[in-house]
Amino acid sequence: MAKQQALLTGTGGQGLILAAIMLAEGAVSAGKNVVQTQSYGPEARGGASKAEVIISQEEISYPKVKNPDLVLAMSAEAYRKYGLPLGEETVLIVDSTFVQEVKPRLKNFFALPVTRLTKAEFGSEQSANVVALGVVSAVSGWLSHEDVRQGVLQRAPKGTTERNLAALELGWRMGLEAKAQVEDLAQAQVSDLAGLQNGGKISCASGR
Repeated sequence: MAKQQALLTGTGGQGLILAAIMLAEGAVSAGKNVVQTQSYGPEARGGASKAEVIISQEEISYPKVKNPDLVLAMSAEAYRKYGLPLGEETVLIVDSTFVQEVKPRLKNFFALPVTRLTKAEFGSEQSANVVALGVVSAVSGWLSHEDVRQGVLQRAPKGTTERNLAALELGWRMGLEAKAQVEDLAQAQVSDLAGLQNGGKISCASGR
C-alpha cells in the first residue's frame, strides 16, 4: 500500500496527540514521508480529540485523512463520531474499557481493554496512549517494532522513557495476540465454508 492513513481518537487528556507524534516519528525513522495533524474539542481536557497520521513512500499532497485505513477509538463519543460510520474495509480498534456498545462487524475489528490493562500493569492509566500505540502498530504492520520504538525514544517526555517503552511492549503483545486470534478465526471460517461447498457437514458438540 503506497499510503496509510490513521485516526487516533478519544478525549483530551488521554495523550493521543503524543501517541500520533510518536507514530509519525517512527515513520520518519523508517525513511517514509509522514504528516501528522490534530484537533481538539471545545475543552482541551475532557473534550473530544483527534490525531491524524498519514504515512507514505511518496510525496503527501494533502495533510488531512480522507479515507482512513485504521481508526482507534478510546472513548464512546469518539467511537460514535469516527468509528460508527466506517465501512468494514477500515480497521477499527476500540478501547473496550470505555467503548462497550459497538455495531456488529464481520471483519477488521479489535476490542481490547487498553486502559484497564494499563492500569493493572502500571498502577495508573497514564501510559494507555503508548499501549494503544503498540496495539495500533502491531495490528497495522505498517512499521517495524524497532521503528516504533525509536519514535517513542524520540518523543517520550523526560523521565518517562522506561515506562513508555514498557507500555509499548505491552501494547505490541496485545496487538499481535489479537491479530493472530482474528486471523485464526478467519481461517477457520474459510475451512468451514470449503467443507460445506464440498458437501461436508459441520457438527457441533456440547459437553455437560
